[in-house]
Amino acid sequence: MAEKYKEAGVDLEAGYESVRRIRSHVERTKVKGAIDSIGAFGGMFDLSAYDLKEPVLVSGTDGVGTKLMLAFEMDKHDTIGIDAVAMCVNDVLVQGAAPVFFLDYIAVGQNRPAVIEQIVKGVADGCVDAQCALIGGETAEMPDMYDKDHYDLAGFCVGAVDKSKLKDSRHLKVGDVLIGLPSTGVHSNGFSLVRKVLFKDNHLDPHQAYEELGGKVLGDVLLTPTRIYVRPIKALFDKVDIHAMSHITGGGFYENVPRMLKEGMGVVIDASAFPKPEIFDFIEKKGNIDRREMYNVFNMGIGFIVAVDENDVEKTQALLKEAGQDSYVIGKVTDSGEVDVQW
Repeated sequence: MAEKYKEAGVDLEAGYESVRRIRSHVERTKVKGAIDSIGAFGGMFDLSAYDLKEPVLVSGTDGVGTKLMLAFEMDKHDTIGIDAVAMCVNDVLVQGAAPVFFLDYIAVGQNRPAVIEQIVKGVADGCVDAQCALIGGETAEMPDMYDKDHYDLAGFCVGAVDKSKLKDSRHLKVGDVLIGLPSTGVHSNGFSLVRKVLFKDNHLDPHQAYEELGGKVLGDVLLTPTRIYVRPIKALFDKVDIHAMSHITGGGFYENVPRMLKEGMGVVIDASAFPKPEIFDFIEKKGNIDRREMYNVFNMGIGFIVAVDENDVEKTQALLKEAGQDSYVIGKVTDSGEVDVQW
């Protein structure tokens, strides 16, 4: 059946096999409120299962960017889905919303069911970590648009929170302390610069191990999945008065920190207060990149920031530790109106 369509580059049978392969991965992401809707036209979720008096939905969507090109090169597809989930759920989390469901979109040049399964396995792994359900998605086979071995991946997340518990900068004040949660490395931003510096300019081999990286394979280091901060941050909800939060993504400290501040506020950040993954020194040296630009592109070792009153710092860090999350006091809120990163 559909032989002419197959000749045109779209294999319906491969699509059906992909759905069969991913069903078990979708099943393990079920959470309270999730309704089995795989194969239906729309994903369904029962928000009444949550005890929310004035529910507010917070949504976020993102992709993985050119980090995908490294996944193609390394032929490694089982973690890139974690990145797609992380980029969305961490953004939603900043507003104080707990992620409840996620959908993915995969566009491929050729439907290869084994690869699709690996991608969705990563998405499911991310959803399990983020405690949200994968309730649907789309796999689009688009010959001529994409190379047969290439694909694009994007995601969409919805979180829920009581209106009274939304997080923004309303309660932020000068003197509040910034607590940083470490990243796992580059995460999913700045890869256009990474690829230019390491592979185009220096012709490095992503399959090779480098002493500067502790003997680790470069491609494996770069493909380390983005850290998901849902569990440790949820451990703070209702226990600590969080004044504001920021997810450090593309634009690094200089673009993302101001998004958590009131007008006229600034921050001072002590870069020596937290460990910096080796990969950042590696990129900086290979590309002869100015230090300020590094902090303006990459997370430099801090993927998420929480601002609290100075009297709540010890309690906050204790709760994070109890949740298995390391944290560092990295700076304070000021009235300078600028982001001052000191290294």
